[in-house]
Amino acid sequence: MLTDKTTTKVKALMSLSGGLDSILAAKVMLEQGIELEAVNFQTIFCTCTAKNACCTAAKSAADQLNIPLKVFNVSEEYLEVIKHPQHGYGSNMNPCIDCRIFMLKKAAQYMKEQGVSFIVTGEVLGERPMSQRKDAMRLIEREAGLTGYIVRPLSAQLMEPTIPEQQGLVDRTKLLAIHGRSRKPQIALAKQYNINDYPCPAGGCLLTDPNFARRLRDLMKYDPDFNLSNVKLLKWGRHLRLSDKAKLVIGRDDADNMRVMAMVEDSDITIDSQVVSGPFALIRGHAQPDEIERALGITAGYTKGKHLPKVSLVVKTGTSGAEKSIEVTPIPMENQELVVSKML
Repeated sequence: MLTDKTTTKVKALMSLSGGLDSILAAKVMLEQGIELEAVNFQTIFCTCTAKNACCTAAKSAADQLNIPLKVFNVSEEYLEVIKHPQHGYGSNMNPCIDCRIFMLKKAAQYMKEQGVSFIVTGEVLGERPMSQRKDAMRLIEREAGLTGYIVRPLSAQLMEPTIPEQQGLVDRTKLLAIHGRSRKPQIALAKQYNINDYPCPAGGCLLTDPNFARRLRDLMKYDPDFNLSNVKLLKWGRHLRLSDKAKLVIGRDDADNMRVMAMVEDSDITIDSQVVSGPFALIRGHAQPDEIERALGITAGYTKGKHLPKVSLVVKTGTSGAEKSIEVTPIPMENQELVVSKML
């Protein structure tokens, strides 16, 4: 139920990514005296969580705007969106329309809990080809159960008036008509607001990255019941598919080795160097003896002893299995593609 603006302050929920568009949209609403609370939905696919750091952009923006922020991690639930997007993927593995519907449903639930009037987003008409077309926006609103209750201050003049505008809670004449992929209008508006510190417009979703998308497609093909642990592992190391049932993951440097090591599960086979320095690696899945042998040779090919006749490696199962030292012949890097089914 909408709040009467004449008797009490209007409250709205701000979907705050921390990017310039959402900051500007919030500014436009705050100028109208609307009270905002920000929400931010994180998933395992956020590039900030890929770096093992919390998303600071939204918090920084909320602090700058002086509005409260509620952060939700929805990674577990979001996996189902990735596995079964009703509206398909973008150019990589990004289910943008389904993602928006999912996030806005979450926002709508929180909006009702907090008793606020409507939702504000920083969306710009035509800025994103999949989810920010007018027809897509209407579809998203409808499926999220929010038809008429999403105010998009940056492009509102190009769209039908929302219910908050019709009821006078939002002054439509003070909303904008920005459209398209050019950032010039937003940059000019940022100068007017004296906003100088904001993130670059590059995407913050791993699902749009072609390399990550390739690994995710492979995971979905060979392990359709994958979980969060499987996805986290995609972010680190070199990935080489040994067969339909097993793959090898090799750390790229010391920091990467530690990340891969932290992802070891009880059923994994781990490989570590014993004498010469080299990477930490793991085999995930059900590997046959010849596949394990190939994995050892490939791993040895990345050690400092790659030019030696034999390299000593330590092999064990999981984190607590008995260690076994094995002498293996390194497989040169240039020959590795010949002994794996796919380099990911």
